[in-house]
Amino acid sequence: MATHQFKVPATSANLGPGFDSVGLALEKFLYIEAAESERWEVRFRDDFLKVLPDDETNLVIETAIGTARKYGVEMPPLRISMGSEIPLTHGMGSSASAIVAGIELADRFCGLNLSEFEKVLRGSEIEGHPDNVGPSVTGGLFVGYYKDDELFYNALDLDGLEIIMSVPDYEIDTKAARGVLPEMYPKQDAVDQNAIGNALLMAMFAKDFRSMGRLMMEDRLHEPYRRELIREYGPVRQAALGAGAYATVISGAGPTLMTVCDRADSERVLEALRSVPDCIHECIRLYKKI
Repeated sequence: MATHQFKVPATSANLGPGFDSVGLALEKFLYIEAAESERWEVRFRDDFLKVLPDDETNLVIETAIGTARKYGVEMPPLRISMGSEIPLTHGMGSSASAIVAGIELADRFCGLNLSEFEKVLRGSEIEGHPDNVGPSVTGGLFVGYYKDDELFYNALDLDGLEIIMSVPDYEIDTKAARGVLPEMYPKQDAVDQNAIGNALLMAMFAKDFRSMGRLMMEDRLHEPYRRELIREYGPVRQAALGAGAYATVISGAGPTLMTVCDRADSERVLEALRSVPDCIHECIRLYKKI
């Protein structure tokens, strides 16, 4: 009986003004080992995962069953061993990695032969936006748009950057993070956001990291509202920028904060960030495009 093993990278989404459209893949992983079984079974290799369901209501299994059904086949029950380096509900794509893992299980055990595009599309259908599931599939920097079953995206590598994640010791529920956002925005904020996002993408593709960092911190749509939920936001940004980092922004819906710096400066920036208490500060390499 065939056993399949694979890993799915963590992600950091939004990247400031890239709200629901831009994300990075990170070298932290959800690890899956699975084989066919008479019934669904999940074994968690890490204690912090044991709060998750171990039956068909687990997001990985739900996604696998739903994906197989979408393509007109029946998903066989699996015995799954699951380990993870990705903290739950901390803005590092733990749900997206589970969704991508479920899609991959359906693809492998049902012989769907899905393309990269089809995997990103299926994940976007489930999440409603592509910026977390996208980089989990493609690796690298991901820029995408999804609506009404239409998907457009591109991915590339950003060599030379180091990512430092500052992870507070509390959680912010994604629904709560979305709940603080206004229903409507001033016209000028929308105009500014459009211009900032366009310039940000050009800086990313040109690998003009200094300009990229400045623009990442000019978001108008979510950071001005969500930063009030994260007490470390100001101290982390001040320490990072003071040590020469390009930018500090909220990772996903938070409370994790992502600092972007030159690889040559990472030790100095990390040392400065260690002055901010009640956070775990960790350098993480970018996971390159597959």
